[in-house]
Amino acid sequence: MTDTLLLLALNGLIWGLIIALIALGLSIIFGLLDVINIAHGDFFMVGTVVAWFTLEATGNFWLGFVAAPLVGFLLGAIIQRVVIQPVRGAAALSIVATFGLSLILQEGVRIVFGPTPRRILAPITSTVPIFGIEYDVYRIFAALLSIAALIGFFLFLQHTKLGTWMRAVRHDRDTAIAMGIPAQRIYIFTFGIGFALAAFGGAVAAPIATVDFRGGVDILPFCFMAVIIGGLGNLPGTAAAAILLSFFEGVIQSVADPTVARIASLVLMSAVLLLRPQGLFKGFVR
Repeated sequence: MTDTLLLLALNGLIWGLIIALIALGLSIIFGLLDVINIAHGDFFMVGTVVAWFTLEATGNFWLGFVAAPLVGFLLGAIIQRVVIQPVRGAAALSIVATFGLSLILQEGVRIVFGPTPRRILAPITSTVPIFGIEYDVYRIFAALLSIAALIGFFLFLQHTKLGTWMRAVRHDRDTAIAMGIPAQRIYIFTFGIGFALAAFGGAVAAPIATVDFRGGVDILPFCFMAVIIGGLGNLPGTAAAAILLSFFEGVIQSVADPTVARIASLVLMSAVLLLRPQGLFKGFVR
């Protein structure tokens, strides 16, 4: 029983690190553009599909770690100009527009690649004994890669000119424009980065999850819960909440059905909204 609990908790922790990448993308899009992005789970799905297609086309899975965020960034930049920019500032319209975008992405992938779910074999097939069970090394590698990506993103945000511009536009758009910061370009770049983070998370998760045109459906509500619990616009809080939620669900799954674990997460989110609507990590994580 104890071994099962520890393994499920470890699985939850690793999955939470991957989800943190995806939720961060959702959070920066909402925080800077005020867009409620219903299609964000499908950005993750696109990443898994690009990783699978790269493997099929080249025989090299590792290229997917480059191809997925690159394709995601380019698609994100185009989507921001064509879909998001005309409805920016109108929350209701952004929901409708991104819901339509979600359907377009799902059906586009289904038409091009087919409806059959696919699996990718882990590029690292070795295992290590953990808690008396042979544990996949790739899962540990995925966790370390996610940690590196999270650290890299926050370093970029804090120590580069583009990162400083993103924070300035988010804090005070009018003052940032008056200081010569190209806000429109920052909007395009931010949406591209948000898509790229989700797509990279998809590429990392592809050998763990299933490559399916509906693969982002379950990801989206989890990301929204992480954003709400972490605090709207609080990027470190969102990442911490994603890891906490996934670990929380992993522990509960050791004694209950996965559905019960998800209900428990929803109850936790509701409690945060009632008792601490500014987010669980507001004032603790910045």
